[in-house]
Amino acid sequence: MSDRLQALNLFVRVARTASFSRAGREFGMSQPSASRLIADLERRIGVALFTRTTRSVKLTDAGSDYLSRIEPLLASLEAAEHAARGTGELRGVLRVALSSSLSVREVIPRLSVFMLRHPSLRIELLVDDAHQELVTEGVDVALRLGKLSDSSATARQLGAMPRLLVASPKYLRESGEPRSPLDLVKHSLILGPAGNRSTTWVFHRQGRRTSVRIEPRLTTSSNESAIAAAIAGLGIVATAAWGCRAELERGSLVSVLNGWTMGSMELNALFPSGRAAKPAARAFVEFLAAALQ
Repeated sequence: MSDRLQALNLFVRVARTASFSRAGREFGMSQPSASRLIADLERRIGVALFTRTTRSVKLTDAGSDYLSRIEPLLASLEAAEHAARGTGELRGVLRVALSSSLSVREVIPRLSVFMLRHPSLRIELLVDDAHQELVTEGVDVALRLGKLSDSSATARQLGAMPRLLVASPKYLRESGEPRSPLDLVKHSLILGPAGNRSTTWVFHRQGRRTSVRIEPRLTTSSNESAIAAAIAGLGIVATAAWGCRAELERGSLVSVLNGWTMGSMELNALFPSGRAAKPAARAFVEFLAAALQ
């Protein structure tokens, strides 16, 4: 990467993260080196792009205008280089944001095929059960379960799985099996992220709708923790089939209230708004859509 092109890419990351040190780490350089490179860029174009204090880094008006022009140009340049190679070969870094459960259960087991196809591409998995901020984190594509709240971003649905209730055989032997949704008020309930953090679970059966207000005995922000708690016999959990398929196949969990449905949970690929998707991000999403089918 030429110094000038590196400076432009660094400028974008400093602007998005509001941090020379954080952006520098992404490029494998120290904070002073990153600061010097941006200072050289400012001298070259003859305008201050950032206002700097001991506590903050903010874009100037000129910097904001420069960012809005440079970011699409860099995306177009990457797309042009990819098209010019004509081989479909992907290079550079692809940053994918996703939850820990999705990474371990669905993505990583399939990743070797994609990486063998594109040996010059480096992949960074940003694994966090909380939703990452796409622009600030420099995410190229995020994989999100459930309804999307960011309507300004470009999204593609990759699939959907039913939501269901599961529990361990041990728990059901000791506590009995609910026969209707209303029986759940007598049971120990586990609420994880796939439970939508709702205090009401809605069930459907043959055109009949039943709502149950729940009081979870255990609440967790991690699907893996919720599944582990259910396997340990701590109660009944609402999750998506994405998150418990292996346990159902092994028999360590069984489905509860069969015949009642709880709707489905979508898996979406989400691209950051305001710039074209990277060729590598588009290729990864195409690969994952085919693999999940």
